[in-house]
Amino acid sequence: MNETVRLSLHVPEPEVRPGDQPDFSNVKIPKAGSVPRPEVDVAPETIRDLAFSIIRVLNREGEAVGPWAGLLSDEELLAGLKDMMRLRAFDARMLMAQRQGKTSFYMQHLGEEAVSCAFRKALAKGDMNFPTYRQAGLLIADGYPMVDMMNQIFSNEKDPLRGRQLPIMYSSKEHGFFTVSGNLATQFVQAVGWAMASAIKNDTRIAAAWIGDGSTAESDFHSALVFASTYKAPVILNIVNNQWAISTFQGIARGGAGTFAARGLGFGIPSLRVDGNDYLAVHAVARWAAERARRNLGPTLIEYVTYRVGAHSTSDDPSAYRPKAESEAWPLGDPVLRLKKHLITRGCWSVERHAQAESEIMDEVIQAQKEAESHGTLHAGGKPSVRDIFEGVYAEMPTHIRRQRQKAGY
Repeated sequence: MNETVRLSLHVPEPEVRPGDQPDFSNVKIPKAGSVPRPEVDVAPETIRDLAFSIIRVLNREGEAVGPWAGLLSDEELLAGLKDMMRLRAFDARMLMAQRQGKTSFYMQHLGEEAVSCAFRKALAKGDMNFPTYRQAGLLIADGYPMVDMMNQIFSNEKDPLRGRQLPIMYSSKEHGFFTVSGNLATQFVQAVGWAMASAIKNDTRIAAAWIGDGSTAESDFHSALVFASTYKAPVILNIVNNQWAISTFQGIARGGAGTFAARGLGFGIPSLRVDGNDYLAVHAVARWAAERARRNLGPTLIEYVTYRVGAHSTSDDPSAYRPKAESEAWPLGDPVLRLKKHLITRGCWSVERHAQAESEIMDEVIQAQKEAESHGTLHAGGKPSVRDIFEGVYAEMPTHIRRQRQKAGY
């Protein structure tokens, strides 16, 4: 009779802790330009390897190489660089404002600017994003006024959401930005539903779902994959793998092996991993997925391999759970500096022009902040009026129903 083996529970643990030397040797980084670009109508089962590699365009010398390169002009790249610089300057000012007690909390995008800024340029007017709280670049890259974002952060009298949403949880139908939910995983399944509705109506608009690596452990993530794959919804399923959830490392959600992109393979969804700090690679992969959705070829799952440089939020202290110098050791570098180097290599940018642009953008952000801070509080008397509470929450009652209710004595 075989000896009975006592069972034990496996609990994933990070390889390094505070005080240890940062170690990213487990991040296998292929040579820039080495990952092939399949045809848009490729059969998902033939590109399974793309869920385990990383699509990269910019090499160490700042050159754009390989089959995913060459899709953007110098002007488009310069606009993308300034979008990322604007988001970074916005972050810096709002973080300072939070420290000064002007808002309750704030969440930075530091190190992740390329993901949302480049992705937005691959979409069309009318497409809808269902973002998390770290995709403000979708708004900035689409020209949404920074002063309106600040008005909401400060919850002043010009707050476009009238105090009904937390700071940084923006909403703009016009700019294709569905209101952020604090329960992030719900965004994923709602995006699939929105995309299915667009297809049912024979519309032309597609949706983009966004989730962090930590939230992929929630059931809504898996429900979204079921519906997206079954009905071939015109949706791009984005996973931002920034290595850390709310003070927990990615292994808690991912398990001890595999990638987040590989989650899509079991559902027959084409799944790709991309260098999330490479503006050109992010845009190229997003455009590939968007074209696939528009051609009724179904969903695409994309994992963006990036790193959260800052804290999870202003309520978080990352030094309590990760090495202090880990962000400096991240092997994929800084998205702003990498695109800056590429443009200088192309001869259409310089160190001097970059410094001037930094100064001009910071002045622009400071001016927007001054304007936002000049507005009074949302509720002058300290309490919201009945109109403030209900306006915009409930639709106006149709005339015929109102008349029926009046006749009935209501």
